Amino acid sequence: MNFDFSDDQKLFRDQARKALGDACPRKEVRRILETGASHSEAATSALAALGVTGAAIPEEYGGLGLGYYELCIAAEEAGRVLAPTPLGSSIFLAAEILLSAGSDRQKADWLPKLASGEASAAYCDAAANGALPRFVDGRLHGKCGPASDVAGAAFAIILGAEPDGGRSLFLVPFGGDGIEVRTMESVDPTRPVSELAFDGARAERCGAAGAGPDIISVVKRRAAILVAFEQIGGADAALEMARDYALERKAFGRPIGGFQAIKHKLANVYIKNEVARAHAYYGAWALSNDAPDLPLAAASARISATAAFSLAAQENIQVHGGIGYTWEADCQLFYRRARFLALQLGNVFEWQERAMNALEQSNAA
Repeated sequence: MNFDFSDDQKLFRDQARKALGDACPRKEVRRILETGASHSEAATSALAALGVTGAAIPEEYGGLGLGYYELCIAAEEAGRVLAPTPLGSSIFLAAEILLSAGSDRQKADWLPKLASGEASAAYCDAAANGALPRFVDGRLHGKCGPASDVAGAAFAIILGAEPDGGRSLFLVPFGGDGIEVRTMESVDPTRPVSELAFDGARAERCGAAGAGPDIISVVKRRAAILVAFEQIGGADAALEMARDYALERKAFGRPIGGFQAIKHKLANVYIKNEVARAHAYYGAWALSNDAPDLPLAAASARISATAAFSLAAQENIQVHGGIGYTWEADCQLFYRRARFLALQLGNVFEWQERAMNALEQSNAA
């Protein structure tokens, strides 16, 4: 079976690479890092213009209805340029939650805005101080965090607690009373995170009462594959940066890329990247076809892509030597993003447990 993309999809990849390369060169990422801006307007607009934000959203809700292959391709290209955009929170998570569990009104209200890029969404399934926000009589009380991509978002989808202790997902529109946003420190300031404090904020349930963890589990499988492509894009770009420097930097009268130690570093990164790519491509097929082994494919893609990007970012610094640790070097941009994405959907240990559970279920079938 051939899991490669079609010629039309490869053409879309070329267009996405050029558009994002023009809109978000590395100096744009550094500008976001140094100024504290929430995201890159240029990169966000480029993704919307390409139709990426609406690629997997059905036409009845203002999307293109293309499916997940195109979204995987775009995720890889966004990762390649380290695009500081709310793509992950808005499209990989919030849009997928709405499609899976949202009411007809919620879908009609919000999916067209997400598809067009008119609006973005924040997402949070973490408890602040160990306690989820409480939902009482249509209002939320308490805190959650870290929440991703809050700045500029039109609404957030969060995990909260029902009066009976059950955990549900809630859609919280921004702009009303009873919401306070507190910026939190992040390893990657180009992907800012915040704490949300609710004091009677208006909210509505998204999905059945008590079904929050089950919905999140299903949606994270899909998101894991999309984020894996984003990680592979970043890993490939980090490898190319290290290779280019190794060919340019000279020691003892020759490029350092000619020394065996550097060759081995770059070769190891290349192998990790290709292993991750194989898992991600299979994951894309499983996602697009809703295959029975999607849980295992998602966990495998997540684990291998996280390892690949982490190694690529670390070895990029090592190949650059002393300069790689300085603020002026762009190596830090890859390292920051690698660490952020490694935690965005839960750490690698959680996904290793998911992989083991999927294998056990497969063997028992």
